[in-house]
Amino acid sequence: MSQEPNPFAALSAAMADAVEKAAASTVLVDARRRYPASGIVFSTDLVLTADHIVEREEDVKVGLPDGSQVRAIVAGRDASNDLALLRLAQGGLMPAKPLLSAARVGQMVMAVGRPTPEGVQASLGVVSAIGGPVRTGRGGLLEQYLRTDTIFYPGFSGGPLIDAAGSVLGLNTSGLAHDVSLTIPASLAWKIAETLALHGHIRRGYLGVRSQPVELPTSQQEALGNQQASGLLLVHIEAGSPASSGGLLVGDILVGIGGEPVSDPDDLFYRLNGQVVGQPALIQVLRGGQPTTLTVVIGERK
Repeated sequence: MSQEPNPFAALSAAMADAVEKAAASTVLVDARRRYPASGIVFSTDLVLTADHIVEREEDVKVGLPDGSQVRAIVAGRDASNDLALLRLAQGGLMPAKPLLSAARVGQMVMAVGRPTPEGVQASLGVVSAIGGPVRTGRGGLLEQYLRTDTIFYPGFSGGPLIDAAGSVLGLNTSGLAHDVSLTIPASLAWKIAETLALHGHIRRGYLGVRSQPVELPTSQQEALGNQQASGLLLVHIEAGSPASSGGLLVGDILVGIGGEPVSDPDDLFYRLNGQVVGQPALIQVLRGGQPTTLTVVIGERK
């Protein structure tokens, strides 16, 4: 009598295979006083990890999946999104970089880390939420994040979140929010890493204004031709700033940049991304209750 297939055994074997696949691109990162953390292969000589675990820029060591150890230097950092890129010393070669995939709510996933030379560790869970943008505890605005019920054991920060096929869904970190572990989606983390590889930092736009949110009365909404309920009242313009040079005035209500609405400080932060630095942007304001559009060349925040 033939034995029926055991679906639980098949699932268990598939998850173990996925971890084994992810292990080939998960490395150990020794860059802080306490226990090491983890990183993900980005290219043949670059490792992507969590910025908060890189406490020193000298004597950084990367433990490879084959048990060897190589020195590395910091190639770039984005503290606000808790990402750092490490470059291996000359002669250090990484294994093949992982495949990337997008996460879905309810999907079964595993958090993987390599916090010790003994090998990888893993924990199982599901994607419980996909959210963002959200303010981080590091002074930035994270465009998107994943929440899971996986356990981030000590040293898991910088390691991957993977799906049942071993593809990387994101980079895990406990350094973005107090007592909350989040995952930065792979598409976003890799986009930031590409910029770090080229420039060493993330460019962010700068207007040179101080503002406060204000509600827009019905008459001003009608003047705008939409139902935008709030904007940003400009209460200070820095001398010599892009805003000053572009003609913005104290008392203007900022309501849009480049055709996109600006309703609160998070909107403004999000619109002033690296892509607009050095570029002329159409800034829409309410001045005396009437819409006015000015062209302002966006500066770079130092």
